[in-house]
Amino acid sequence: MGDLRITHALGIPDAELSESFSRSTGPGGQNVNKVESKVELRWNPATSAVLGDRDRAYLLERLARSLTASGDLIVRSSRTRDQVRNRADARERLAEIVRAALHRPRRRVATRPSRGSVERRIAGKKRRAGVKRVRANRPGDD
Repeated sequence: MGDLRITHALGIPDAELSESFSRSTGPGGQNVNKVESKVELRWNPATSAVLGDRDRAYLLERLARSLTASGDLIVRSSRTRDQVRNRADARERLAEIVRAALHRPRRRVATRPSRGSVERRIAGKKRRAGVKRVRANRPGDD
């Protein structure tokens, strides 16, 4: 099927992916008893040649709970009755998982609130305090 494209700069070669097939459950009539349409896709990020040391460490940390004891990341797909579509689905889901795990959030740059925002906040607090003051001092509420 060709390399699995994760980002524009990263692709997993087919040689690093391992696919196995089994009979799927669910709708399909007698078809489910004959055709092996369920796909199990395995990839080991610890031994992957396409990852740099920094990316590998970050990825292994983020995916630690999803990896098997041998370090494999397993994606299963049995959404459709067709093996070819399930293979494509499993590959796309693997790409999404790796893409999400490699995403590093940008650091927030601390900024001071603007003068206008501070003034609007204070004005809102004064308005609210005024409403509470009016409601609290009603004569005859004893």
